[in-house]
Amino acid sequence: MKTWLKELFGVSKPIIGMCHLRALPGDPGYDAHKGMEWVYECALADVRALQEGGVDAVLFSNEFSLPYLTQVDTITVACMAAIIAQIKPHLHLPFGVNVLWDARASLDLAMATGAQFVREVFTGVYGSDFGLWNTNPGAVIRHQHHIGAQNVRLFFNIVPESAAYLGERQIADIARSTVFNTQPDALCVSGLTAGAQVSAQTLKIVKDAVPETPVFANTGVRLENVVEQLSVADGAVIGSAFKVDGYTWNPVDVERVRAIMSRVRELRSAL
Repeated sequence: MKTWLKELFGVSKPIIGMCHLRALPGDPGYDAHKGMEWVYECALADVRALQEGGVDAVLFSNEFSLPYLTQVDTITVACMAAIIAQIKPHLHLPFGVNVLWDARASLDLAMATGAQFVREVFTGVYGSDFGLWNTNPGAVIRHQHHIGAQNVRLFFNIVPESAAYLGERQIADIARSTVFNTQPDALCVSGLTAGAQVSAQTLKIVKDAVPETPVFANTGVRLENVVEQLSVADGAVIGSAFKVDGYTWNPVDVERVRAIMSRVRELRSAL
């Protein structure tokens, strides 16, 4: 079941670098004076830095669209699609999308842009900073098939940031039932917020529970812990650690990307 990882990313233990889009029209933080052209220029600079630094894939998300919606406005998807379309001629890696936090919208964006994968919260009910957060995986997966997105790989975030599962369930049980009921392509395990480390122990619990399903460390992977994290996880999504000073809201620093990816290549050569 893991062979698709190598086929899609071309390497073992792939590293997906985050391209955090600046606030978009309709978002509280949108800078109307700088406009969409500035949002595009920032995103393109980050993508170039990620590629030059050696990541294996790029994941676009509307990270600056705080506070997040669980059902986004149409303008968000339209703007993300426009920006990604402009960037694609400069992008030479596999890429995915994540419309925070709307799984149907993420799939729509994937189809509009040609993204190969989507990361989202597809399952569970949570008490969160965004209110009571419910999902409907049956409807979302049917929507995936309805729009012809069967070939888009689905990364299920089973530990949403800024949220807690309402049921009294252990992470191993959540992983097992998620895989049984929804057949995700991969599971993502997150910390409390962007940049918050997931313990290697938690990753191992999930990995042992669903050994045939790829498991990604979704937050908090950095130079100091990347070897430990990838000794358990099948890959990682990295955002904050690639940024200037390791700060989530800063631009991508190509030298930080190079340093982490150099460590990752050393790990791969020892496999």
